[in-house]
Amino acid sequence: MSSNSTPYYFVPALSRHPAMAAVGLIAFGAGMSGWVNQTSWGGALSLIGVAWILFVLYNWFGDTIAESNSGKNGVNVDVSYRWSMAWFIFSEIMFFAAFFSALFYARNIAMPWLGDVESKLLWPNFAAAWPNDGPAGLVEKFTTMGPWPIPTINTLLLLSSGVTITISHHALVENHMKKAIIALAATVGLGFIFLGFQVYEYYHAYHELNLKLTSGIYGSTFFMLTGFHGFHVFLGGTMLAIVLRRMIRGDFTSTNHFAFEGAAWYWHFVDVVWLGLYIAVYWM
Repeated sequence: MSSNSTPYYFVPALSRHPAMAAVGLIAFGAGMSGWVNQTSWGGALSLIGVAWILFVLYNWFGDTIAESNSGKNGVNVDVSYRWSMAWFIFSEIMFFAAFFSALFYARNIAMPWLGDVESKLLWPNFAAAWPNDGPAGLVEKFTTMGPWPIPTINTLLLLSSGVTITISHHALVENHMKKAIIALAATVGLGFIFLGFQVYEYYHAYHELNLKLTSGIYGSTFFMLTGFHGFHVFLGGTMLAIVLRRMIRGDFTSTNHFAFEGAAWYWHFVDVVWLGLYIAVYWM
């Protein structure tokens, strides 16, 4: 968004986009429910839901960008966007806090409780140690995922992307557009290379380590945390790719470029979450 000094608050016309997005989210949720329950239609419906949501977002973003470029977004709208992005990131922090809390509870509270005297009567050979595959025979044997080499490579990739997006921001503020574009393109590239490595990591986990979502509490927390983080990397990378296209098109100036700033905030949030994951999931 590129704001101007107009003091009024622009109120857009009625929009079809929220209702259309809701349809896509319902389809995606229903499809995922069917997918995890191994229905024949679950996977297809999930993909249709994702495609529909992306279509809606493309048009929604297009309308918002057009409003911004036509000078309709004044100072008050700029402030509104900033608060909205800040609260959105806060909601994402709470989202990941819930999953980190689940991991902490399973490892530090539930696991010792399962190893007490009463539980020993039910499972005499159960060892209350993390990582755990549950009582013998309930979960297929698997190998845990260590920090070498892919998680460490991915950590370096995301840390590097945090540097490149900061370079891009400083270049944009200093009106060095070419440098800003190159650094932002590098950020987008690093993000999608990260995703490529994560896809390979999941393939390795399933086919060589027998580590799956059904591999007890370790498998479920591993894939939920890393999987949702990967989705957020994809979302952040998509946001930055849109910002890159707008930057090349000349939508931003050195003083008016909140779309860039908002995407950069989100990207730094993704970086910080990964550092927590790298320590709590791969090392501990």
